[in-house]
Amino acid sequence: MTRWRGLIAVALAGLACAGCATVKPAPGALAPRRSIAQACASERTSDSWVNCALAHMTLRDKVAQMVWPQLYGDYVAADAPAWRRLSSLVREQHVGGLIMSIGSPLEIAAKLNALQSMSDLPLLVSADLEAGAGFRARGGYFLPNAIDLGGAVWFPPEMALGATGDTTLAREQGRATAAEGRAIGINIDFSPVLDVNNNPANPVINTRSFGETPESVAAMGVAYMHGIEAGGMIPTGKHFPGHGDTGVNSHLALPVVNASRARLDTVELVPFRAAIDAGVGAIMTFHGAMPSLDSSGVPGTLSSKVLTGLLRDQLHFNGLIVTDAMDMRGVLDLFGAPEAMQRAVAAGADVLLMPADVPHAIDAVVQGVGSGRYSEARITESARRILALKWRLGLERRRLADLDSARAIVGDSSHQALAAQIAQRAVTLVKDSLDQVPLGRLSHGARVLSVTFAHRSDLGAGVTFDAELRRTFPSLRSEFVSADDALPDYWRLLTVVDSADVVVVSSYLAAGSAVSDLSAPQGFVQFVNELVLRGAHPVVVALGNPYLLQQVSEVPAYLIAWSGAPVSQRAAARALVGAAPIGGRLPISIPPLAAVGAGLVRGTAAGATASSTTP
Repeated sequence: MTRWRGLIAVALAGLACAGCATVKPAPGALAPRRSIAQACASERTSDSWVNCALAHMTLRDKVAQMVWPQLYGDYVAADAPAWRRLSSLVREQHVGGLIMSIGSPLEIAAKLNALQSMSDLPLLVSADLEAGAGFRARGGYFLPNAIDLGGAVWFPPEMALGATGDTTLAREQGRATAAEGRAIGINIDFSPVLDVNNNPANPVINTRSFGETPESVAAMGVAYMHGIEAGGMIPTGKHFPGHGDTGVNSHLALPVVNASRARLDTVELVPFRAAIDAGVGAIMTFHGAMPSLDSSGVPGTLSSKVLTGLLRDQLHFNGLIVTDAMDMRGVLDLFGAPEAMQRAVAAGADVLLMPADVPHAIDAVVQGVGSGRYSEARITESARRILALKWRLGLERRRLADLDSARAIVGDSSHQALAAQIAQRAVTLVKDSLDQVPLGRLSHGARVLSVTFAHRSDLGAGVTFDAELRRTFPSLRSEFVSADDALPDYWRLLTVVDSADVVVVSSYLAAGSAVSDLSAPQGFVQFVNELVLRGAHPVVVALGNPYLLQQVSEVPAYLIAWSGAPVSQRAAARALVGAAPIGGRLPISIPPLAAVGAGLVRGTAAGATASSTTP
């Protein structure tokens, strides 16, 4: 297996390439468009091409290679302000890379192609593809009909893979993700998440982690990483040195992990060591403080003790160090943007991701050299790593996505089948005290009430789940409760409950960048508890936060499907009615109710209505 560490770690010193002994532009000046690409077009090795490019760069050009703004894969007209801004960042600011957010696959590819074509040097394009390329590259829903516009394959989250315990599936998901990502012009995947989720109250990691056991997170993470590499993409382990034991969302405030160095060595750092030993190409930083590593209280992203002392010197990581988003409160609240940028560079970061103001971020880093905070050689070191990675990916020879072939790769049926297999094997039955599951043992005419609890903006919540349940129970009644309503009409639902043979309550509340507390609202908890008191024997299905059982511990049946993705909804419903067996095992504990490895096994039910495992 190719080891990315050796591929992107190039010597920091070397002879200048032949023909590159030209006069460099004045400091701070913008290099003419395409001059560097043209001057270095004849170079045939990584070292000579990188040296040639660096020889033609101003200090500001080198800094710009380190600053990667965010963009969306939405359609914009050529004269739209958003497009003019993006064009300016590429043509005038000479940014070295981008992070793609959400959009439809072909619009993402077309927009990236346009930006690549106007850039002097090729752009490195990154994205968070933690749950497959469909995690970002989907068309969304068309309103007002909520028509699913499709897109790349949306896989279950990493914790679902942890529930399968199958590293082969992890590798295959990584490979499929990379294949689809590369097909639309993305080069770097900001996954796998290597955080050990050992805090049930963590509002931002949660199911994004493989689990709470360091060894299993390490094994699954390395397998996933190798799959990404096999698909032609660079994997990124995150969030170093570990975001799992936090109760604070780093998007909103500064988390502090008060663990000893001995605990960090035996828990948080285990997956990162394994990934580094396996040659992971990039590491993303944690916007949180760990006093046992740096007593100053600064987040790891801004700490030289963490990024240089620990990651570079002790763990011998030679790849690309990428900051988490530099518009997050975990770094901005303490110092403000300019100071945070300079501190990150001084700490050892190679890439400054998603600054709110790109030109000002570049200026701030340049000023850091002028003030003597760090040297231009330090900037050159990071620019060299970035350029070497562009060469390794072949971007100086071919930087554009092939729009004609993308449709043959993105959303491929074999990838859909893989996602369905993972989702089905991940379904975990934690509790079934009344032996209700599978429901397929009920008569075809049973009166089933399905209550979906989700945010109103989650247009897909319950749609696939209820459609699949209805195949077995045609008279299924669907009810939706908005988590955004201050006082949902639970009493109306309780009147409906009395006429139902079985009540299925599915929750889609999940961790996220804007979430500060994962707890379900007390009104919802009281409603579920009232169902128990009335003898309705509710079956609760967690399609979001798997720790929900802690709040509704009296329910007789509790099933976890790990995400609200359509593929997970279908798997949960098929398992519930007995159209598919249940065999997932908890990769986490749910204190004090269930231990790691818990999970009841169920076979199929003779009365269940089977359906295809893929859409």
